[in-house]
Amino acid sequence: MPRPLRVAIVGAGPAGIYAADALLKSEVAADPGVSIDLFERMPAPFGLIRYGVAPDHPRIKGIVTALHQVLDKPQIRLFGNVDYPTDISLDDLRDFYDAVIFSTGAMADRPLSIPGIDLAGSYGAADFVSWYDGHPDVPRTWPLEAEKVAVLGVGNVALDVARVLAKTADELLPTEIPGNVYDGLKANKAVEIHVFGRRGPAQAKFSPMELRELDHSPNIEVIVDPEDIDYDAGSIETRRGNKQADMVAKTLENWAIRDVGDRPHKLFLHFFESPAEILGENGEVVGLRTERTALDGTGNVKGTGEFKDWDVTAVYRAVGYLSEKLPKLPWDLGSGTVPDEGGRVIEEGGTHLQSTYVTGWIRRGPVGLIGHTKGDANETVSNLLADHADGRLHTPASPAPQAVDAFLAERGVRYTTWEGWHRLDAAERALGEPQGRERVKIVEREDMLRESGA
Repeated sequence: MPRPLRVAIVGAGPAGIYAADALLKSEVAADPGVSIDLFERMPAPFGLIRYGVAPDHPRIKGIVTALHQVLDKPQIRLFGNVDYPTDISLDDLRDFYDAVIFSTGAMADRPLSIPGIDLAGSYGAADFVSWYDGHPDVPRTWPLEAEKVAVLGVGNVALDVARVLAKTADELLPTEIPGNVYDGLKANKAVEIHVFGRRGPAQAKFSPMELRELDHSPNIEVIVDPEDIDYDAGSIETRRGNKQADMVAKTLENWAIRDVGDRPHKLFLHFFESPAEILGENGEVVGLRTERTALDGTGNVKGTGEFKDWDVTAVYRAVGYLSEKLPKLPWDLGSGTVPDEGGRVIEEGGTHLQSTYVTGWIRRGPVGLIGHTKGDANETVSNLLADHADGRLHTPASPAPQAVDAFLAERGVRYTTWEGWHRLDAAERALGEPQGRERVKIVEREDMLRESGA
């Protein structure tokens, strides 16, 4: 009697869970069946949703409900607090599984090569996001002494960083932020936030809803300079062909023509300002220098040679995330991704690395919204199943599910399970209940392991 297809998924964020869902919905799941193990470096699942989405975005965090339904399926097991490759290597995984899917995402900051980037007071947005989202592997405090702050970038992460810096701690208290984050934000001195984009309103990568949410806070006055509302032929074409870009541009236009109100924290959205240098004295940030840009007719911009210095004492770069290189897999240094064809990992010579697949940001880079990873997962799983049908998957030496448990136990790996996540989830909800909050996130890894029963 044929055994179920055994698949390991490394990374239990949305991309990995969507891949598991696609496998469960396949014909193979009905006969002879599938058996799926997800390996996650954190003690808790959900990846980017837990550690990358701002705490005041409950609508996006609501995606967890759908992911829960997938992980509740009996064909799936979760192994949390298991690090690839420290705790389990690719060779180990091949001993236990017919195929391996990597969905490890991207959590590091893409570098920005301008003078002064290494000054004290210059930060990566990903590090700040990890702090306010209670990531267990980052420091528990964050320096928030600057009254005037610059944020470089015009994507949703830049908006998240700017909004969290501009809001009051009490505005964020009803969310799941842990106590150390609340205390840190309570001491935040920022009252003036400047967001900079090198191109124009039509090229901004904000989501319309995220942009409008900036204006919902009673403490944040959003300000746009009317001189920054400019379009060329390429920009007009972008607006006509992209409904979201047009909505973003209209919102910015409306803000540019209104009178400035009296809300205490000012958040400026600047366009056509390209960061040229972070200015420093005694090793610390004392300003930002930008070069004014101008549209070139195609929607792109060119420098004008006109520079301006901005009075800020902290700079956050939100110019994109970058994945970490995965040992034993080929790597494209420029894009920070694993080379692939349809989710099949492709080696330097152009051949498919047998039984090895990628999906999500490790495959296509950190672009698009969370829901876009569903299409990636479906394509990757479709090709994995085609390889299975054609007999191109390798045969594992120890395909029995219990072999993995024995291996991890022998290595002394302390791992969490799906049942353990339910216990951790209950503990976080219990912490929030006395304050009327849905949950208070547990931060320390050891505390997470203890609450999960690992």
